[in-house]
Amino acid sequence: MRIAFYAPLKSPNHPVASGDRQMARALIKALEHGGHDVELASEFRVYLREPESKSFDALEIEAREEAARLTRLWDRDGKPDLWFSYHLYYKAPDLIGPELASTFALPYVTAEASHSSRRNAGLWADAQALVAGAVEQAALNICFTQRDRHGLADAVPDAAFGMLSPFIDTSAFRETPARGCPTRLVTVAMMRPGDKVESYRMLAQALGSIGHLPWTMSVVGDGPACDEVRAQFAGLPANRIEWLGAIEPAAVPDVLYSGGIYVWPGFGEAYGVAYLEAQAAGLPVVAQDIAGVPEVVRDGQTGFLTPPGDVAAFTAAIERLLTRNDERTLMAAEARRFILEERSLRAAAAHLAELLAKIP
Repeated sequence: MRIAFYAPLKSPNHPVASGDRQMARALIKALEHGGHDVELASEFRVYLREPESKSFDALEIEAREEAARLTRLWDRDGKPDLWFSYHLYYKAPDLIGPELASTFALPYVTAEASHSSRRNAGLWADAQALVAGAVEQAALNICFTQRDRHGLADAVPDAAFGMLSPFIDTSAFRETPARGCPTRLVTVAMMRPGDKVESYRMLAQALGSIGHLPWTMSVVGDGPACDEVRAQFAGLPANRIEWLGAIEPAAVPDVLYSGGIYVWPGFGEAYGVAYLEAQAAGLPVVAQDIAGVPEVVRDGQTGFLTPPGDVAAFTAAIERLLTRNDERTLMAAEARRFILEERSLRAAAAHLAELLAKIP
């Protein structure tokens, strides 16, 4: 099929690296691996940072112009066979796909759409109504987590759903890694206000309780809250923490390979691409049993998931892996097997092909 791919929140060509951009690129690769011809339909960005009518009105005007452009293009060169929209939610509804799909009689598909009744207020309620309308129209809504599926089903009970487990392109992790330092902790996360800062704060609190153990840590990440994040770790010995800042995605595997344990609390994580990469590199994970994290980490097998907000439990899990190297080694091997065999691009492409084949 000729598939028009669109990601309203962030184009796969966006210059800033993130899990959204990475998953958009992985989905395109998976679709192409399944034999489809994928074209990026538009780079028009829809992002409502705040629920402001003026901003939304401006986006709607741009959306009409972009839809008109695609209409002219398709009238001239022929329409695609399917519209595929990635990551719709209350801050990033699809303002062009549903109308174009209806006009050109195209099957409309969403992936990783979400709906939260907590956001049904003011302008964001209007934006969520657009998401719900798109989900209802869709021939298929591909959910990455049960949490998202339940949220969508509550809002649009009669919608068509399918499940696709979060995955990554594992090609960068195929070679057997050199043995990293078992007491080297690794974190890869952006530094921005809200859940990210909260996760860094919890991590700093945990590390402050295990100063008697011989750990060191590499931190990959940067952002507007960088100073606030570093301030959380000010009470820890400076020589224990290596601040690497933002690095190219291609350099991340080497950082992961150098470590022994991946640590990140995970407040607000949809699921967390970084958890998948860490396990692919052979690092067991310590995180919280929160949000979508359980969809990508197998508690007791590829890492430990601790109760939300329980700093003591989170700390104890890190200490356990630091002091029980045999257990850490077994978890490391299972983590790597789990990702390479079950959460690879190849596995995702095969399942995605099965899902799309069922669309009338």
